[in-house]
Amino acid sequence: MNQLTTQTNQTSEVSVFRISPLIRFTLLSLYIALTIPLPFLAHVTDAPVPPVLLWVGIAIGAIAVYGALSERVILDNHGIQVTYPKWFPQLLRKGWLLPWTDVKELKMRTTGQGGIVYYFLNNSGQGFLLPMRVVGFARMVKLVEAKTGIDTQDVRPLAQPWMYLILLVCTLILFLADIWTIWTAVSTGNIFSHY
Repeated sequence: MNQLTTQTNQTSEVSVFRISPLIRFTLLSLYIALTIPLPFLAHVTDAPVPPVLLWVGIAIGAIAVYGALSERVILDNHGIQVTYPKWFPQLLRKGWLLPWTDVKELKMRTTGQGGIVYYFLNNSGQGFLLPMRVVGFARMVKLVEAKTGIDTQDVRPLAQPWMYLILLVCTLILFLADIWTIWTAVSTGNIFSHY
């Protein structure tokens, strides 16, 4: 199923770009792999935080991660917009809208890890991060070039798919460690009597 959809309105063509399913699945899996053993370990170690409270925190965190990974980039004849689902609190992630007429330039910046990101700068110098983890990134960049006239031939995504495949493999290995950890915690006592 293609995550890139195009709709035609009476006045303009709207293109919607979503975060890559590989990235979404990998990051959600990593979150689960990192957090799921915590309630079991809390029980075994008699931690001051009750396991039930950890389960609630893990569930809230999973919803937050899922919401953050539900970002959509919408391009039409008027501008570019980054949105999130209505149920996702704006306090956690705010979307933005930038009309094409306000785009002054696309500025490259290096990250602390040595990667490269791009920001749209508007006429007042305010920066808007170009989303780089979407399906159809090359097509999105070509649409940006067509709408703004800015040369985008050197713009590349921040992370390549093979990076997320490596992270997914490491996450699967972590799940194996989780299974061992949970099995060990359960076998040390009647852990389920406390739930």
